[in-house]
Amino acid sequence: MTQETYFKTRFAQDARRDVLWQTLCRYYFNHRIDPDDCVLELGAGYGCFINAVVARRRIAVDSWDGFTAHLVSGVEGHVGDVTDLGFLKPASVNFVFASNLFEHVSQEAFASVLQQLNTALADGGTLNILQPNYYYAYREYFDDYTHRTVYTHKSLCDFLEAHGYTVMECHPRFLPLTVRSRLPVSPALIRLYLSLPWKPMGKQMFIRAMVK
Repeated sequence: MTQETYFKTRFAQDARRDVLWQTLCRYYFNHRIDPDDCVLELGAGYGCFINAVVARRRIAVDSWDGFTAHLVSGVEGHVGDVTDLGFLKPASVNFVFASNLFEHVSQEAFASVLQQLNTALADGGTLNILQPNYYYAYREYFDDYTHRTVYTHKSLCDFLEAHGYTVMECHPRFLPLTVRSRLPVSPALIRLYLSLPWKPMGKQMFIRAMVK
């Protein structure tokens, strides 16, 4: 089973995903990113997040060699394993983002990424992780056959702390698990959902951390 097959079946391109990320960036993430920042996305896939971010420099990494074709002008694409971040200069990145990535890799690989980011992150830089929360998504977690490592909001925070990071924010229920539902995906509904104090159907967690 090749990555190309995975992207054509389990993770096929979906216009609703573009709507989601454009809205999330505009109303949530861009408020946490300075326009002069360097933003790095790990496991960028179709580039929906990094394409929508407003920043001085934007870098995307993915092991799928077809992903660069989906990046907009101005985004630097690096094809390679997420554990190979040697191209990054020390203290050069301000905002690192990873969506639905670390459940696909081993804990050893995750630890390697954290160690390398420890060097690459600038002073005050943050690591921002969005991914399924097994605590709420245990029924669907392994519907994706490439999922290999289980994390809840508690275990992921503990893992980060154990590897030299301080957790700044932990949102156990940040977003629904997928855009594949009968509910419409619209900017207005996404903004409304973000404003709710309690997130119905929220099965993805969002965690923000920085190097100790």
